[in-house]
Amino acid sequence: MSELAEPRTLIADACRVLAARGLADGILGHISFRVDERRLLIRCRGPRERGLGHTTEEDIRLVDLDGEPGAPGELDGGYRPPNELPLHTEVLRTRADVSAVVHAHPPEVVTADLAGIRIRPVVGAFDIPGTRLAAGGVPVYPRGVLVRNRALAKEMVAAMGERPVVVLRGHGLTSAAATVEQSVLQAISVDRIARLSLRVVSAGGTLDDLPAEDMAELPDLGAGFNTGTAWRHELARLSHH
Repeated sequence: MSELAEPRTLIADACRVLAARGLADGILGHISFRVDERRLLIRCRGPRERGLGHTTEEDIRLVDLDGEPGAPGELDGGYRPPNELPLHTEVLRTRADVSAVVHAHPPEVVTADLAGIRIRPVVGAFDIPGTRLAAGGVPVYPRGVLVRNRALAKEMVAAMGERPVVVLRGHGLTSAAATVEQSVLQAISVDRIARLSLRVVSAGGTLDDLPAEDMAELPDLGAGFNTGTAWRHELARLSHH
């Protein structure tokens, strides 16, 4: 299936980006990408599992919405979908605007949420896409469960609503977008804001939302910069990580 070679590489790279950024520095987490109405590529568990930071194209397998092989041989060799496959498939079933789903376990996002700190637009030009995302709201799914069946996944999707990111209490986050790159960059922005918020509170400061007049002065620098250039940077960081 040569037409899937490029997205397999993209997902493998994206998994390593998550690890390099500290959002999934162990063996937990996964990324998926919708191929068609019934099938998706997803990072699967394999016989030589070494964690997201060591993901290869071989780890990215084609499955259907029920976790069955999406083509002959796709789950050969001891590969199987992650336990939380329903987390991905329920988002894809529900959100026509989404083609890529990231699930990661960023420690600072979990810490901030458990400390009662919400993801809010506390910065400005420091991270314009992140500020805009936070201003629209980052909801919280309040159950620290393994999202391993459709019933739990439906709860998470309901909590997420139409937003691009949802924090999973005591667990991590789910980020959804039209592209793999955007879904990862969203997760990085949420993690960055969580880290800054924790530092401010730890330093004895208070968190205030960016004033409306300042928000109005933040331009949209466009996908070429916000996504294209930002993604090239993330890939370049991998070679030095």
